[in-house]
Amino acid sequence: QVQLVESGGRSVQAGDSLRLSCAASGQTSRWFSMGWFRQAPGREREFVAGMPWSDGGPYYGNSAKGRFTITRDGAKNTVYLQMRFLKPEDTAIYYCALTTRSTWAPGEEFEYMGQGIQVTVSS
Repeated sequence: QVQLVESGGRSVQAGDSLRLSCAASGQTSRWFSMGWFRQAPGREREFVAGMPWSDGGPYYGNSAKGRFTITRDGAKNTVYLQMRFLKPEDTAIYYCALTTRSTWAPGEEFEYMGQGIQVTVSS
């Protein structure tokens, strides 16, 4: 089993920056790919960003391009989502995701997902 624990979510003002973290533990493979999704009230889950372990990426959803950056610390099994110029429409529960595959591309599934963490952006 793999455990994912998100942190860093909180309430901010429009225009602020925020960094989310997700620490992976458990039976992860040595090389794994991670990503972020979000879900706003009344809306479907949306892809935000993904980072394969191997070549390729990172990849971003349309709402994240130019404002969000995904990075990872392999030594800590942690992935980060740096969010800048936040907007009220970024308000959502943000979920960290992991696949034990070293390769990943948008549209492919992640086997594991965290519990989610709330990000609220006020105007």
